[in-house]
Amino acid sequence: MLRASSLVLIAAGTLAFCVSLPLLGQNPLPTASPEDRALARSILKELIEINTTDTPRGNVTTATEAMRKRLLEGGFAAEDVLLLGPDPHKQNLVVRMRAAGMPTEKPILFLCHMDVVEALRADWTTDPFEFVEKDGYYYGRGTQDMKDGDAALVTTFLRLRREGYKPKRDLILALTADEEGGEFDGAQWLVEQHRDLVDAAFVINPDAGGVELVHGRAVVAAVEATEKVYSDYRITAVNRGGHSSLPRPDNAIYELTAALGKLEAYTFPFELNEVTRAYFSELAGQETGRTAADMRAILATPPDLAAAARLSTEPSFNSNFRTTCVATRLNAGVANNALPQTAQAIVNCRIFPSHSPEEIRQKLIGIFGDSKLTVKYVSDSGDVTDTAPNRKAIVPPAPIAEVFEPLTRLTNELWPGIPVTAVMENGASDSIYFAQAGIPCYGFSGIALERDDDRAHGRDERLPVDSYFKSLDFFYWFAKAVGG
Repeated sequence: MLRASSLVLIAAGTLAFCVSLPLLGQNPLPTASPEDRALARSILKELIEINTTDTPRGNVTTATEAMRKRLLEGGFAAEDVLLLGPDPHKQNLVVRMRAAGMPTEKPILFLCHMDVVEALRADWTTDPFEFVEKDGYYYGRGTQDMKDGDAALVTTFLRLRREGYKPKRDLILALTADEEGGEFDGAQWLVEQHRDLVDAAFVINPDAGGVELVHGRAVVAAVEATEKVYSDYRITAVNRGGHSSLPRPDNAIYELTAALGKLEAYTFPFELNEVTRAYFSELAGQETGRTAADMRAILATPPDLAAAARLSTEPSFNSNFRTTCVATRLNAGVANNALPQTAQAIVNCRIFPSHSPEEIRQKLIGIFGDSKLTVKYVSDSGDVTDTAPNRKAIVPPAPIAEVFEPLTRLTNELWPGIPVTAVMENGASDSIYFAQAGIPCYGFSGIALERDDDRAHGRDERLPVDSYFKSLDFFYWFAKAVGG
């Protein structure tokens, strides 16, 4: 975990001393030109309309090849724009903007995944793989997760190249496959097989973090410093089956749904760590009324569990102070006129740091309380095993000043007056592979979203147009600030 003293430094706003410093000598911050905005829009449109799901219809390489073509046309040398990977349909793109002269510091890596989760046309009001602009939003699969970051950073690299910018250290952009699932042919493969291409002093991952809005008001800039542990489990009920005209109460579907009902009714224990404690401490100063009072109450010793229960009605708060598990897939039976012999469900858990997947598997067995059910672990590659790993979340590094100082300055230029605070990512990201390799990772997207409008992986995924262009300004100035 982050050291408590370090977290207080961020959360209490001690880094705000740098806000008063001039930002690159200009105030207010210059924004992207209409031409650069048009370029950013066209790149986002192109990426949204390329299906990069891990399905027979999807192809990440089509997208990375398209971005490579743009970067080559923008003046990057072929040896600095590399396509590589073990799967021809999942080629990763690694782009390097070289420093002027011989750099004395390690590179900075911007890490972005290109794959998206499946989306069906029947579920959406628009075609998920058609870029649609309406009512101040861009719609399409990947607008939030995370082709917005892909497009903004490709645009940034093209803009810096066009302007002749020469950083003091190399800047690297990796556009990868298999973050949303698959055979680990993306970030993990690059770290394990081509460490030299992605080795860095630190990683900025726009797949996490960002600015939270409440009714249009920016309240906090959240920077991912740690993340939950992702874990899938297959729950199976087996029965002798029979003719559907002779129904029995020991139907496999009934047994399975009864178990899932117990899971729905169960609430994992409330807990905080240094990161989430700092987050709620900071947020309490931005909220008002009952919400602010409840946030202060959960920080007390002992915490007020009634306050935690009230805050739990907001999913983004609830997931920040406990493990969560939810059924995401069901499968049962082989015929309409037969009692099912097998019924299965996939339960997806996002595990609070300090707990392992095996510990939660055992907890699920206890919640279900049915010895006739089996609870097995499903790996990211789809392998099913009787037990789960005992790994726990990576201990996050202490904040790095060369990350947080420019990030704080820029945040206060673009969203004046809001705090910058470390947070725990409730999902999972490719940062884990770099953290395991000893490279500090921080998640920040530069995107401002309403707290209750997170549509990543969901229906009618959308991105506010003005948020996208603000992120474009953020990444341009941030790249120059950390690049020197």
